[in-house]
Amino acid sequence: MLDWNIAHKNQNMNIPLCVDCDGTLLKTDFLHEALFLLLKQSPASIFLLPIWLARGKAYFKQKIASRVEINYELLPLHDEVINLINEARSKGRHVVLATASPQIWANGLADKLNLFHEVIASDAHTNLSGSAKAEKLVDRFGDRRFDYVGNDHVDLQVWAHAAGAIVVSNNESLAKKAANLTEIKQVIKPIKKTFKSYLKALRPHQWLKNLLIWLPLAAAHQLSSTDGLINGLYAFVSFSLCASAVYIINDLLDLESDRAHLRKRKRSFASANIPIWQGTLMVPLLLIISVQLALRLPSEFFIVLSFYFLMTLAYSLRLKRQVIVDVILLAGLYTIRVVAGAAATATIPSFWLLALSMFIFLSLAMIKRYSELLVTLQEQKTEPAGRGYQITDLPVLMAIGVSAGIASVMVLALYVNSPESTALYQHKVWLWLAPPLLLYWISRCWMKAHRGEVDDDPVIFAIRDWQSLTICAALLCLVWLAI
Repeated sequence: MLDWNIAHKNQNMNIPLCVDCDGTLLKTDFLHEALFLLLKQSPASIFLLPIWLARGKAYFKQKIASRVEINYELLPLHDEVINLINEARSKGRHVVLATASPQIWANGLADKLNLFHEVIASDAHTNLSGSAKAEKLVDRFGDRRFDYVGNDHVDLQVWAHAAGAIVVSNNESLAKKAANLTEIKQVIKPIKKTFKSYLKALRPHQWLKNLLIWLPLAAAHQLSSTDGLINGLYAFVSFSLCASAVYIINDLLDLESDRAHLRKRKRSFASANIPIWQGTLMVPLLLIISVQLALRLPSEFFIVLSFYFLMTLAYSLRLKRQVIVDVILLAGLYTIRVVAGAAATATIPSFWLLALSMFIFLSLAMIKRYSELLVTLQEQKTEPAGRGYQITDLPVLMAIGVSAGIASVMVLALYVNSPESTALYQHKVWLWLAPPLLLYWISRCWMKAHRGEVDDDPVIFAIRDWQSLTICAALLCLVWLAI
């Protein structure tokens, strides 16, 4: 940090500019960020949180701060507030970071930015928020002897003693209340949150994976069953909402690694387009609706859905950093969708269907990891953030992925020539064209991945790639002709 006396030597003393941190200087909240970092590194800590909170919010923050290291370089900032600070410094004003966050976090951010002459923050005994912050600033600078930059209703208690207010919010009611207390010197309006931001957080494009729920019904030639279709629809929506809840949990746990990623940094929570606390509310809401729909289906579906949720939770907390285990689990999560569809529609998936699913989805999971490593290579890093892989693993991932893809083609070819297919298809000669088409698609996906032309998720690539869509349509036509 800068030394106040040096910074103001031979300069006139102006009214200090005191800047709040959470939601004002930062687009996010230190405490919310740290909570998910703590849960990621030590999930069992969730049982300690109520004990710490019972001793007061100041103690609660200090206990978390002592266990979590925050990467200040990756925190999203309000550029307009940074500009305001730089303008104040250019005029020789004394700039203070006044925050309710713990001192260690405030000092870390101030050292990283090198913009503040002084830092005032919470300690183990005092939560420096609202009236406590107002009292501290009045004691330090005097009543009506400082300007204050804030963003929340709790800041009204500080503005009541400030010479002027800079409001960082889209809330017009907040600005009006602040105007009744002091002079409004500026209103900074952050980018408004839109419905698109919330929809993007649900990752609706990933719901395409849940179409696999109808695969057992289609493979058994029971798509004409009204009950089966209705149950399949319930299962699809239930699984999609559960999956979205898991995606949000995953995003909240991976904030730092996502911000270090070339493309994932644009996700709703990593970019702070949606506050973390809203994400924590979205998760239980989605799960409640998902469970309500699941209870309309056979109990086996609820069991499979619960298993899926627990496995994805384990993946987000730990297993995604385990080499090979992560891709096998990803492939398994695809296959679980097929099992869930069978449970919801009371059909029995064949060995051929499950084997085909496992091999082809293992190949796609390898493409996902391979593409992530290529991005890491382009960024001249040795390993991706939050993963256990290294750049030198690229040839191994390709070898395993291509082999799994070829194995899926072999399984399909053996199925076409099996007695089971003869019993289901009257003109199965048409199915002989399916293995070559699948072989072409798998080979093309890997060629595109090697060239760096596949997104982190091959599903996104497939729905944007006209050849993939054409092959999918051709396979469906072959099945129709064979029936």
